[in-house]
Amino acid sequence: MVTIKIGGKEERYEDGTRYEVIAEKHQNDYVSQIALVTVDGKIRELMKRVEKDCELGFITYADATGHKTYVRTAIMLLMKAVKDVAGMEAAANVKVDFAIGAGYYCSFKNGLKLDEKTIEKVKDRMGELVDMDLLVTKKAYPSDEAVALFEENGMRDKVSLFRYRRSSNINVYCMGDYYDYFYGYMMPSTGYIRNFDLFAYEGGMILLLPDQEDPDTLPEFKPRRKLFQTLLATGEWGRELGIDTVGDLNDQICSGSISDMILVQEALQERRIGEIARDIARREGVKFVMIAGPSSSGKTTFSHRLSIQLRTYGLKPHPIGLDNYYLNHDKTPLDADGKPDYECLEALDVEQFNQDMAALLAGESVQLPTFNFKTGKREYSGKTTRLAANDILVIEGIHGLNEKMSYSLPAQSKYKIYISALTTLNVDEHNRIPTTDNRLLRRIVRDARTRGASAAKTISMWPSVRRGEEQYIFPFQEEADAMFNSALLFELAVLKQYAEPLLFDIKKGEPEYHEAKRLLKFLEYFLGISSEELPKNSLCREFVGGSCFEV
Repeated sequence: MVTIKIGGKEERYEDGTRYEVIAEKHQNDYVSQIALVTVDGKIRELMKRVEKDCELGFITYADATGHKTYVRTAIMLLMKAVKDVAGMEAAANVKVDFAIGAGYYCSFKNGLKLDEKTIEKVKDRMGELVDMDLLVTKKAYPSDEAVALFEENGMRDKVSLFRYRRSSNINVYCMGDYYDYFYGYMMPSTGYIRNFDLFAYEGGMILLLPDQEDPDTLPEFKPRRKLFQTLLATGEWGRELGIDTVGDLNDQICSGSISDMILVQEALQERRIGEIARDIARREGVKFVMIAGPSSSGKTTFSHRLSIQLRTYGLKPHPIGLDNYYLNHDKTPLDADGKPDYECLEALDVEQFNQDMAALLAGESVQLPTFNFKTGKREYSGKTTRLAANDILVIEGIHGLNEKMSYSLPAQSKYKIYISALTTLNVDEHNRIPTTDNRLLRRIVRDARTRGASAAKTISMWPSVRRGEEQYIFPFQEEADAMFNSALLFELAVLKQYAEPLLFDIKKGEPEYHEAKRLLKFLEYFLGISSEELPKNSLCREFVGGSCFEV
Protein backbone atom coordinates (compact mmCIF):
# COMPACT_ATOMS: atom_id res chain seq x y z
CA MET A 1 0.00 0.00 0.00
CA VAL A 2 1.09 3.58 -0.66
CA THR A 3 0.07 6.81 1.05
CA ILE A 4 -1.16 9.65 -1.19
CA LYS A 5 -1.55 13.17 0.18
CA ILE A 6 -4.21 15.24 -1.64
CA GLY A 7 -5.20 18.69 -0.40
CA GLY A 8 -3.57 18.05 2.95
CA LYS A 9 -5.44 14.75 3.53
CA GLU A 10 -3.92 11.29 3.30
CA GLU A 11 -5.41 8.38 1.33
CA ARG A 12 -4.25 4.79 0.95
CA TYR A 13 -4.08 2.92 -2.38
CA GLU A 14 -2.74 -0.36 -3.70
CA ASP A 15 0.74 -0.08 -5.17
CA GLY A 16 0.37 0.20 -8.99
CA THR A 17 -3.05 1.92 -8.96
CA ARG A 18 -3.60 4.01 -12.10
CA TYR A 19 -3.75 7.76 -11.45
CA GLU A 20 -6.95 7.69 -13.51
CA VAL A 21 -8.65 5.73 -10.69
CA ILE A 22 -7.58 8.29 -8.10
CA ALA A 23 -8.68 11.17 -10.35
CA GLU A 24 -12.15 9.64 -10.80
CA LYS A 25 -12.59 9.57 -7.03
CA HIS A 26 -11.90 13.33 -6.85
CA GLN A 27 -13.60 14.41 -10.09
CA ASN A 28 -16.65 15.83 -8.29
CA ASP A 29 -14.39 18.40 -6.60
CA TYR A 30 -13.67 19.99 -10.01
CA VAL A 31 -15.96 21.70 -12.51
CA SER A 32 -13.96 20.53 -15.53
CA GLN A 33 -12.64 17.09 -16.42
CA ILE A 34 -9.34 16.13 -14.81
CA ALA A 35 -6.75 15.63 -17.55
CA LEU A 36 -3.44 15.13 -15.70
CA VAL A 37 -1.99 14.80 -12.21
CA THR A 38 1.04 16.33 -10.55
CA VAL A 39 3.11 13.89 -8.51
CA ASP A 40 5.37 15.70 -6.05
CA GLY A 41 5.28 18.63 -8.48
CA LYS A 42 5.92 16.59 -11.65
CA ILE A 43 3.19 16.30 -14.29
CA ARG A 44 2.08 12.74 -15.00
CA GLU A 45 -0.48 11.24 -17.38
CA LEU A 46 -3.54 9.48 -15.95
CA MET A 47 -2.46 6.21 -17.64
CA LYS A 48 0.59 6.07 -15.34
CA ARG A 49 0.58 4.15 -12.04
CA VAL A 50 1.41 5.22 -8.50
CA GLU A 51 4.72 3.74 -7.35
CA LYS A 52 5.46 5.32 -3.97
CA ASP A 53 4.16 7.63 -1.26
CA CYS A 54 3.62 11.06 -2.78
CA GLU A 55 1.60 14.26 -2.87
CA LEU A 56 -0.92 14.57 -5.71
CA GLY A 57 -2.53 17.52 -7.47
CA PHE A 58 -4.88 17.70 -10.46
CA ILE A 59 -4.86 19.56 -13.79
CA THR A 60 -8.17 19.98 -15.67
CA TYR A 61 -9.27 20.91 -19.19
CA ALA A 62 -9.67 24.49 -17.92
CA ASP A 63 -5.88 24.67 -17.44
CA ALA A 64 -3.71 25.42 -20.49
CA THR A 65 -1.74 22.18 -20.10
CA GLY A 66 -4.90 20.13 -19.66
CA HIS A 67 -6.60 21.72 -22.67
CA LYS A 68 -3.59 20.98 -24.88
CA THR A 69 -3.76 17.36 -23.70
CA TYR A 70 -7.40 17.18 -24.84
CA VAL A 71 -6.54 18.69 -28.23
CA ARG A 72 -3.63 16.28 -28.81
CA THR A 73 -5.74 13.25 -27.97
CA ALA A 74 -8.55 14.48 -30.22
CA ILE A 75 -6.07 14.80 -33.10
CA MET A 76 -4.86 11.23 -32.54
CA LEU A 77 -8.51 10.12 -32.45
CA LEU A 78 -9.03 11.84 -35.82
CA MET A 79 -6.00 10.12 -37.36
CA LYS A 80 -7.09 6.71 -36.06
CA ALA A 81 -10.55 7.28 -37.56
CA VAL A 82 -9.04 8.35 -40.91
CA LYS A 83 -6.94 5.16 -40.89
CA ASP A 84 -10.01 3.02 -40.17
CA VAL A 85 -12.09 4.67 -42.91
CA ALA A 86 -9.53 5.43 -45.65
CA GLY A 87 -6.39 3.48 -44.75
CA MET A 88 -2.98 4.18 -43.19
CA GLU A 89 -1.67 6.00 -46.24
CA ALA A 90 -4.50 8.52 -45.89
CA ALA A 91 -3.77 9.07 -42.17
CA ALA A 92 -0.09 9.67 -43.00
CA ASN A 93 -1.11 12.35 -45.51
CA VAL A 94 -3.42 14.40 -43.30
CA LYS A 95 -1.68 17.49 -41.94
CA VAL A 96 -2.89 19.59 -39.01
CA ASP A 97 -2.03 23.01 -40.41
CA PHE A 98 -3.24 25.75 -38.05
CA ALA A 99 -5.98 26.89 -35.69
CA ILE A 100 -8.87 29.15 -36.68
CA GLY A 101 -10.43 30.03 -33.35
CA ALA A 102 -11.49 26.73 -31.78
CA GLY A 103 -11.21 24.92 -35.12
CA TYR A 104 -8.11 23.10 -36.37
CA TYR A 105 -7.73 23.16 -40.14
CA CYS A 106 -6.41 19.92 -41.62
CA SER A 107 -5.21 19.68 -45.22
CA PHE A 108 -4.55 16.71 -47.48
CA LYS A 109 -1.12 16.00 -49.00
CA ASN A 110 0.37 13.97 -51.85
CA GLY A 111 -2.83 13.73 -53.87
CA LEU A 112 -5.05 12.58 -50.99
CA LYS A 113 -8.68 13.63 -51.42
CA LEU A 114 -11.34 13.08 -48.77
CA ASP A 115 -14.74 14.21 -49.99
CA GLU A 116 -17.57 15.47 -47.77
CA LYS A 117 -19.17 12.02 -47.55
CA THR A 118 -15.88 10.39 -46.49
CA ILE A 119 -15.24 13.11 -43.88
CA GLU A 120 -18.71 12.43 -42.46
CA LYS A 121 -17.77 8.72 -42.19
CA VAL A 122 -14.56 9.71 -40.38
CA LYS A 123 -16.60 11.78 -37.91
CA ASP A 124 -18.97 8.85 -37.30
CA ARG A 125 -15.99 6.56 -36.74
CA MET A 126 -14.57 9.00 -34.20
CA GLY A 127 -17.84 8.79 -32.29
CA GLU A 128 -17.70 4.99 -32.36
CA LEU A 129 -14.14 5.02 -31.04
CA VAL A 130 -15.18 7.35 -28.20
CA ASP A 131 -18.00 4.97 -27.25
CA MET A 132 -15.52 2.07 -27.31
CA ASP A 133 -13.38 3.94 -24.74
CA LEU A 134 -10.27 2.62 -26.48
CA LEU A 135 -7.14 2.74 -24.34
CA VAL A 136 -4.29 5.10 -25.24
CA THR A 137 -0.97 3.57 -24.24
CA LYS A 138 2.60 4.86 -24.35
CA LYS A 139 5.75 2.86 -24.92
CA ALA A 140 9.38 3.95 -25.16
CA TYR A 141 10.88 2.46 -28.32
CA PRO A 142 14.61 2.45 -29.15
CA SER A 143 15.05 5.28 -31.68
CA ASP A 144 15.91 2.94 -34.56
CA GLU A 145 12.79 0.84 -33.95
CA ALA A 146 10.54 3.91 -33.71
CA VAL A 147 11.94 5.37 -36.93
CA ALA A 148 11.45 2.01 -38.66
CA LEU A 149 7.83 1.92 -37.44
CA PHE A 150 7.14 5.41 -38.79
CA GLU A 151 8.91 4.59 -42.05
CA GLU A 152 6.74 1.51 -42.46
CA ASN A 153 3.59 3.59 -41.88
CA GLY A 154 4.59 6.27 -44.40
CA MET A 155 5.19 8.97 -41.76
CA ARG A 156 8.24 10.48 -43.47
CA ASP A 157 7.87 13.73 -41.53
CA LYS A 158 8.61 11.89 -38.29
CA VAL A 159 11.53 10.03 -39.84
CA SER A 160 13.01 13.41 -40.79
CA LEU A 161 12.29 14.89 -37.34
CA PHE A 162 14.00 12.10 -35.40
CA ARG A 163 17.08 12.17 -37.59
CA TYR A 164 18.19 15.04 -35.32
CA ARG A 165 16.98 13.61 -31.99
CA ARG A 166 19.76 12.90 -29.50
CA SER A 167 17.84 10.62 -27.11
CA SER A 168 18.16 6.86 -27.50
CA ASN A 169 14.42 6.28 -26.94
CA ILE A 170 11.25 7.76 -28.45
CA ASN A 171 7.83 7.67 -26.78
CA VAL A 172 5.25 6.24 -29.17
CA TYR A 173 1.51 6.37 -28.43
CA CYS A 174 -0.82 3.57 -29.44
CA MET A 175 -4.59 3.75 -29.95
CA GLY A 176 -5.82 0.32 -31.00
CA ASP A 177 -3.78 -0.54 -34.10
CA TYR A 178 -2.72 3.05 -34.76
CA TYR A 179 0.74 4.32 -33.71
CA ASP A 180 1.87 7.94 -33.66
CA TYR A 181 4.21 10.38 -31.96
CA PHE A 182 2.91 13.40 -30.06
CA TYR A 183 4.82 16.24 -28.46
CA GLY A 184 3.21 16.50 -25.01
CA TYR A 185 0.84 14.60 -22.73
CA MET A 186 -2.18 12.48 -23.74
CA MET A 187 -5.46 11.36 -22.18
CA PRO A 188 -5.66 7.68 -21.13
CA SER A 189 -8.50 6.66 -23.48
CA THR A 190 -10.77 7.81 -26.30
CA GLY A 191 -13.73 8.03 -23.95
CA TYR A 192 -12.50 11.40 -22.66
CA ILE A 193 -12.98 13.10 -26.07
CA ARG A 194 -16.75 13.69 -25.88
CA ASN A 195 -16.99 17.15 -27.45
CA PHE A 196 -15.89 17.55 -31.06
CA ASP A 197 -17.15 18.16 -34.56
CA LEU A 198 -15.61 17.44 -37.96
CA PHE A 199 -16.64 18.89 -41.31
CA ALA A 200 -15.29 19.62 -44.77
CA TYR A 201 -13.86 23.11 -45.24
CA GLU A 202 -11.98 24.85 -48.06
CA GLY A 203 -10.47 21.74 -49.62
CA GLY A 204 -9.63 20.20 -46.24
CA MET A 205 -11.51 19.72 -43.00
CA ILE A 206 -12.04 21.44 -39.65
CA LEU A 207 -11.74 19.60 -36.34
CA LEU A 208 -13.76 21.74 -33.94
CA LEU A 209 -12.97 21.41 -30.21
CA PRO A 210 -13.95 23.22 -27.00
CA ASP A 211 -11.76 26.15 -26.00
CA GLN A 212 -9.98 26.47 -22.69
CA GLU A 213 -12.32 29.14 -21.33
CA ASP A 214 -15.37 26.85 -21.68
CA PRO A 215 -13.94 23.33 -21.97
CA ASP A 216 -17.27 21.54 -21.64
CA THR A 217 -19.08 23.31 -24.48
CA LEU A 218 -18.50 23.02 -28.22
CA PRO A 219 -18.41 26.58 -29.62
CA GLU A 220 -19.80 27.80 -32.91
CA PHE A 221 -17.19 27.81 -35.67
CA LYS A 222 -16.31 31.31 -36.89
CA PRO A 223 -14.60 31.16 -40.30
CA ARG A 224 -12.37 34.29 -39.97
CA ARG A 225 -11.74 34.23 -43.72
CA LYS A 226 -9.04 36.92 -43.84
CA LEU A 227 -7.03 35.13 -41.17
CA PHE A 228 -7.57 31.82 -42.95
CA GLN A 229 -6.33 33.18 -46.28
CA THR A 230 -3.27 34.76 -44.61
CA LEU A 231 -2.34 31.46 -42.96
CA LEU A 232 -2.95 29.58 -46.19
CA ALA A 233 -0.65 31.96 -48.10
CA THR A 234 2.08 31.61 -45.48
CA GLY A 235 1.82 27.83 -45.67
CA GLU A 236 2.29 28.11 -49.41
CA TRP A 237 5.48 30.18 -48.83
CA GLY A 238 6.79 27.32 -46.69
CA ARG A 239 6.02 24.73 -49.34
CA GLU A 240 7.74 26.88 -51.99
CA LEU A 241 10.83 26.95 -49.78
CA GLY A 242 10.56 23.23 -49.05
CA ILE A 243 9.93 23.77 -45.34
CA ASP A 244 6.74 22.32 -43.87
CA THR A 245 8.12 20.88 -40.65
CA VAL A 246 11.01 21.26 -38.20
CA GLY A 247 12.70 18.27 -39.85
CA ASP A 248 12.65 20.13 -43.19
CA LEU A 249 14.18 23.21 -41.51
CA ASN A 250 16.91 21.14 -39.87
CA ASP A 251 17.67 19.52 -43.24
CA GLN A 252 18.28 22.95 -44.78
CA ILE A 253 20.45 24.05 -41.86
CA CYS A 254 22.61 20.93 -42.27
CA SER A 255 22.82 21.28 -46.05
CA GLY A 256 24.32 24.77 -45.72
CA SER A 257 21.49 26.44 -47.66
CA ILE A 258 19.97 28.27 -44.69
CA SER A 259 21.52 31.64 -45.62
CA ASP A 260 19.73 31.67 -48.96
CA MET A 261 16.48 30.56 -47.31
CA ILE A 262 16.69 33.42 -44.80
CA LEU A 263 17.19 35.95 -47.60
CA VAL A 264 14.27 34.55 -49.61
CA GLN A 265 11.96 34.53 -46.57
CA GLU A 266 12.93 38.11 -45.70
CA ALA A 267 12.34 39.11 -49.33
CA LEU A 268 8.87 37.53 -49.26
CA GLN A 269 8.02 39.58 -46.18
CA GLU A 270 9.37 42.75 -47.76
CA ARG A 271 7.30 42.08 -50.87
CA ARG A 272 4.17 41.77 -48.74
CA ILE A 273 4.96 45.02 -46.91
CA GLY A 274 5.41 46.68 -50.29
CA GLU A 275 2.03 45.36 -51.45
CA ILE A 276 0.34 46.85 -48.38
CA ALA A 277 2.11 50.20 -48.94
CA ARG A 278 1.00 50.25 -52.58
CA ASP A 279 -2.60 49.56 -51.55
CA ILE A 280 -2.48 52.43 -49.05
CA ALA A 281 -0.99 54.82 -51.63
CA ARG A 282 -3.66 53.94 -54.19
CA ARG A 283 -6.55 54.57 -51.82
CA GLU A 284 -7.80 58.12 -51.99
CA GLY A 285 -8.09 60.02 -48.74
CA VAL A 286 -6.13 57.71 -46.42
CA LYS A 287 -4.45 59.75 -43.67
CA PHE A 288 -4.37 57.27 -40.79
CA VAL A 289 -2.75 53.84 -40.94
CA MET A 290 -3.97 51.95 -37.85
CA ILE A 291 -1.77 48.98 -36.85
CA ALA A 292 -2.78 46.49 -34.18
CA GLY A 293 -1.74 43.01 -33.15
CA PRO A 294 -1.04 40.86 -30.10
CA SER A 295 2.07 41.02 -27.93
CA SER A 296 5.43 40.35 -29.62
CA SER A 297 4.05 40.56 -33.14
CA GLY A 298 6.85 42.84 -34.30
CA LYS A 299 4.60 45.89 -34.67
CA THR A 300 7.44 48.39 -34.18
CA THR A 301 9.73 46.94 -36.85
CA PHE A 302 6.79 46.48 -39.20
CA SER A 303 5.81 50.14 -38.73
CA HIS A 304 9.34 51.26 -39.63
CA ARG A 305 9.53 49.03 -42.70
CA LEU A 306 6.06 50.05 -43.86
CA SER A 307 7.00 53.71 -43.44
CA ILE A 308 10.03 53.22 -45.71
CA GLN A 309 7.82 51.59 -48.34
CA LEU A 310 5.27 54.41 -48.06
CA ARG A 311 8.04 56.92 -48.75
CA THR A 312 8.75 55.21 -52.07
CA TYR A 313 5.25 56.30 -53.11
CA GLY A 314 5.90 59.94 -52.21
CA LEU A 315 4.15 59.78 -48.85
CA LYS A 316 5.64 61.20 -45.66
CA PRO A 317 4.77 58.91 -42.71
CA HIS A 318 4.76 60.04 -39.07
CA PRO A 319 4.65 57.40 -36.30
CA ILE A 320 2.22 57.78 -33.39
CA GLY A 321 1.82 55.32 -30.50
CA LEU A 322 -1.62 54.97 -28.97
CA ASP A 323 0.21 54.44 -25.67
CA ASN A 324 0.84 58.20 -25.68
CA TYR A 325 -2.88 58.63 -25.03
CA TYR A 326 -2.90 56.67 -21.78
CA LEU A 327 -4.80 58.34 -18.98
CA ASN A 328 -2.58 59.43 -16.12
CA HIS A 329 -2.03 56.26 -14.14
CA ASP A 330 -3.91 57.52 -11.10
CA LYS A 331 -7.05 57.49 -13.31
CA THR A 332 -6.49 54.02 -14.83
CA PRO A 333 -9.52 51.70 -14.39
CA LEU A 334 -9.12 48.67 -12.15
CA ASP A 335 -9.68 45.06 -13.20
CA ALA A 336 -11.67 42.41 -11.31
CA ASP A 337 -8.69 41.82 -9.00
CA GLY A 338 -8.42 45.51 -8.14
CA LYS A 339 -5.25 45.98 -10.20
CA PRO A 340 -4.75 48.71 -12.85
CA ASP A 341 -6.07 47.47 -16.21
CA TYR A 342 -3.75 48.99 -18.80
CA GLU A 343 -5.11 46.73 -21.57
CA CYS A 344 -8.71 47.98 -21.63
CA LEU A 345 -9.92 50.71 -23.99
CA GLU A 346 -10.97 52.84 -21.02
CA ALA A 347 -7.30 53.15 -19.98
CA LEU A 348 -6.84 55.48 -22.96
CA ASP A 349 -8.11 59.03 -23.43
CA VAL A 350 -10.22 58.09 -26.45
CA GLU A 351 -11.95 61.46 -26.52
CA GLN A 352 -8.69 63.42 -26.71
CA PHE A 353 -7.30 61.11 -29.39
CA ASN A 354 -10.36 61.67 -31.58
CA GLN A 355 -10.25 65.43 -31.04
CA ASP A 356 -6.57 65.55 -32.04
CA MET A 357 -6.95 63.31 -35.09
CA ALA A 358 -10.07 65.13 -36.32
CA ALA A 359 -8.27 68.47 -35.97
CA LEU A 360 -5.30 67.14 -37.98
CA LEU A 361 -7.65 65.87 -40.66
CA ALA A 362 -9.20 69.33 -40.84
CA GLY A 363 -5.78 70.85 -41.51
CA GLU A 364 -5.22 72.32 -38.04
CA SER A 365 -1.97 72.37 -36.07
CA VAL A 366 -2.11 70.05 -33.06
CA GLN A 367 0.15 69.55 -30.07
CA LEU A 368 0.44 65.77 -29.71
CA PRO A 369 1.25 64.18 -26.33
CA THR A 370 3.89 61.71 -25.23
CA PHE A 371 3.46 59.47 -22.21
CA ASN A 372 6.09 59.37 -19.50
CA PHE A 373 5.99 55.81 -18.15
CA LYS A 374 8.31 56.69 -15.27
CA THR A 375 5.97 59.34 -13.87
CA GLY A 376 2.79 57.70 -15.16
CA LYS A 377 1.64 60.97 -16.75
CA ARG A 378 0.99 62.42 -20.18
CA GLU A 379 3.30 65.24 -21.22
CA TYR A 380 3.38 67.94 -23.92
CA SER A 381 6.59 69.36 -25.41
CA GLY A 382 5.00 72.39 -27.07
CA LYS A 383 5.83 71.06 -30.53
CA THR A 384 2.90 71.04 -32.97
CA THR A 385 2.07 68.81 -35.91
CA ARG A 386 0.15 69.64 -39.06
CA LEU A 387 -0.69 67.27 -41.91
CA ALA A 388 0.55 68.37 -45.33
CA ALA A 389 -0.87 66.92 -48.55
CA ASN A 390 1.55 63.96 -48.58
CA ASP A 391 1.69 63.40 -44.81
CA ILE A 392 0.22 60.22 -43.32
CA LEU A 393 0.09 59.08 -39.69
CA VAL A 394 1.18 55.52 -38.85
CA ILE A 395 -0.62 54.73 -35.59
CA GLU A 396 0.30 51.66 -33.56
CA GLY A 397 -1.55 50.25 -30.57
CA ILE A 398 -3.58 47.27 -29.39
CA HIS A 399 -6.91 49.06 -29.95
CA GLY A 400 -6.08 50.28 -33.44
CA LEU A 401 -8.69 48.07 -35.13
CA ASN A 402 -11.47 48.86 -32.67
CA GLU A 403 -13.83 51.35 -34.28
CA LYS A 404 -14.54 52.86 -30.84
CA MET A 405 -10.93 54.04 -30.72
CA SER A 406 -11.30 56.23 -33.82
CA TYR A 407 -15.08 56.73 -33.93
CA SER A 408 -14.92 60.34 -35.17
CA LEU A 409 -12.71 59.68 -38.21
CA PRO A 410 -14.28 58.96 -41.61
CA ALA A 411 -13.88 55.35 -42.74
CA GLN A 412 -12.13 56.39 -45.96
CA SER A 413 -9.43 58.19 -43.98
CA LYS A 414 -8.36 54.99 -42.18
CA TYR A 415 -6.44 51.95 -43.34
CA LYS A 416 -6.38 49.15 -40.76
CA ILE A 417 -3.64 46.51 -40.55
CA TYR A 418 -3.64 43.41 -38.35
CA ILE A 419 -0.20 41.93 -37.62
CA SER A 420 0.67 38.73 -35.78
CA ALA A 421 3.28 35.97 -35.74
CA LEU A 422 1.11 33.30 -37.37
CA THR A 423 3.39 30.29 -37.29
CA THR A 424 2.62 27.67 -39.95
CA LEU A 425 5.75 25.60 -39.33
CA ASN A 426 4.88 22.27 -37.67
CA VAL A 427 6.96 19.99 -35.47
CA ASP A 428 5.62 17.27 -37.79
CA GLU A 429 2.40 16.72 -39.75
CA HIS A 430 0.32 15.98 -36.63
CA ASN A 431 2.06 18.28 -34.11
CA ARG A 432 1.43 21.93 -34.88
CA ILE A 433 3.32 24.78 -33.22
CA PRO A 434 0.86 27.17 -31.52
CA THR A 435 1.38 30.77 -32.61
CA THR A 436 1.32 31.75 -28.93
CA ASP A 437 4.49 29.69 -28.29
CA ASN A 438 6.35 31.62 -30.97
CA ARG A 439 5.26 34.96 -29.50
CA LEU A 440 6.00 33.89 -25.93
CA LEU A 441 9.57 32.92 -26.84
CA ARG A 442 9.98 36.23 -28.67
CA ARG A 443 8.82 38.10 -25.59
CA ILE A 444 10.99 36.13 -23.17
CA VAL A 445 14.07 37.00 -25.24
CA ARG A 446 13.12 40.66 -25.76
CA ASP A 447 12.08 41.29 -22.13
CA ALA A 448 15.40 39.92 -20.90
CA ARG A 449 17.36 42.07 -23.37
CA THR A 450 15.47 45.37 -23.06
CA ARG A 451 13.94 45.28 -19.58
CA GLY A 452 16.18 42.91 -17.64
CA ALA A 453 13.12 40.77 -16.90
CA SER A 454 13.52 37.10 -16.04
CA ALA A 455 11.85 34.38 -18.07
CA ALA A 456 9.82 33.50 -14.98
CA LYS A 457 8.39 37.01 -14.80
CA THR A 458 7.47 37.02 -18.50
CA ILE A 459 5.82 33.59 -18.24
CA SER A 460 3.89 34.63 -15.11
CA MET A 461 2.46 37.66 -16.94
CA TRP A 462 1.60 35.75 -20.12
CA PRO A 463 -1.90 34.51 -19.11
CA SER A 464 -2.94 38.10 -18.34
CA VAL A 465 -1.50 39.29 -21.66
CA ARG A 466 -3.37 36.53 -23.49
CA ARG A 467 -6.66 37.45 -21.80
CA GLY A 468 -6.22 41.02 -22.98
CA GLU A 469 -5.58 39.85 -26.54
CA GLU A 470 -8.66 37.65 -26.57
CA GLN A 471 -10.79 40.52 -25.32
CA TYR A 472 -9.36 43.57 -27.10
CA ILE A 473 -7.52 42.43 -30.25
CA PHE A 474 -8.71 39.15 -31.76
CA PRO A 475 -12.41 40.13 -32.00
CA PHE A 476 -11.47 42.96 -34.42
CA GLN A 477 -8.90 41.20 -36.63
CA GLU A 478 -11.35 40.50 -39.47
CA GLU A 479 -12.10 44.24 -39.74
CA ALA A 480 -8.56 44.88 -41.01
CA ASP A 481 -7.98 46.05 -44.58
CA ALA A 482 -4.79 43.98 -44.65
CA MET A 483 -3.16 41.26 -42.57
CA PHE A 484 0.56 40.76 -42.17
CA ASN A 485 2.16 37.59 -40.87
CA SER A 486 5.38 38.49 -39.07
CA ALA A 487 6.44 34.88 -38.37
CA LEU A 488 9.64 33.72 -40.03
CA LEU A 489 10.10 30.02 -40.77
CA PHE A 490 13.63 30.02 -39.34
CA GLU A 491 13.21 32.27 -36.30
CA LEU A 492 12.70 29.61 -33.62
CA ALA A 493 16.11 28.19 -34.56
CA VAL A 494 17.54 31.69 -33.91
CA LEU A 495 15.57 32.34 -30.71
CA LYS A 496 16.69 28.95 -29.32
CA GLN A 497 20.18 30.18 -28.37
CA TYR A 498 18.78 33.19 -26.51
CA ALA A 499 15.78 31.52 -24.86
CA GLU A 500 17.35 28.33 -23.51
CA PRO A 501 19.67 29.91 -20.88
CA LEU A 502 16.79 32.11 -19.67
CA LEU A 503 14.46 29.12 -19.34
CA PHE A 504 17.09 26.97 -17.61
CA ASP A 505 17.31 29.70 -14.97
CA ILE A 506 13.80 28.80 -13.74
CA LYS A 507 14.25 26.35 -10.89
CA LYS A 508 12.15 23.37 -9.92
CA GLY A 509 9.47 24.44 -7.46
CA GLU A 510 8.88 27.83 -9.09
CA PRO A 511 5.33 28.26 -10.46
CA GLU A 512 6.68 28.75 -13.99
CA TYR A 513 8.87 25.62 -13.94
CA HIS A 514 6.49 23.33 -15.87
CA GLU A 515 6.02 25.84 -18.66
CA ALA A 516 9.77 26.44 -18.87
CA LYS A 517 10.40 22.70 -19.06
CA ARG A 518 7.79 22.35 -21.82
CA LEU A 519 9.39 25.13 -23.88
CA LEU A 520 12.87 23.66 -23.40
CA LYS A 521 11.67 20.27 -24.61
CA PHE A 522 10.08 21.97 -27.61
CA LEU A 523 13.31 23.82 -28.50
CA GLU A 524 15.23 20.52 -28.49
CA TYR A 525 13.69 19.73 -31.89
CA PHE A 526 15.53 22.65 -33.53
CA LEU A 527 19.11 22.95 -34.67
CA GLY A 528 20.43 26.43 -33.92
CA ILE A 529 21.10 29.30 -36.33
CA SER A 530 23.37 32.25 -35.53
CA SER A 531 21.69 35.67 -35.50
CA GLU A 532 24.63 36.93 -37.58
CA GLU A 533 22.77 35.52 -40.59
CA LEU A 534 19.90 38.01 -40.09
CA PRO A 535 19.58 41.26 -42.08
CA LYS A 536 19.68 44.39 -39.90
CA ASN A 537 16.03 45.21 -40.66
CA SER A 538 14.73 41.70 -39.89
CA LEU A 539 11.65 41.51 -37.68
CA CYS A 540 13.51 38.90 -35.65
CA ARG A 541 16.05 41.57 -34.61
CA GLU A 542 13.33 43.38 -32.65
CA PHE A 543 13.71 40.50 -30.19
CA VAL A 544 17.34 39.32 -30.39
CA GLY A 545 18.87 42.78 -30.91
CA GLY A 546 21.03 44.38 -33.57
CA SER A 547 18.22 46.10 -35.47
CA CYS A 548 18.88 49.17 -37.58
CA PHE A 549 15.62 50.60 -36.16
CA GLU A 550 14.94 51.93 -32.68
CA VAL A 551 13.13 48.94 -31.21
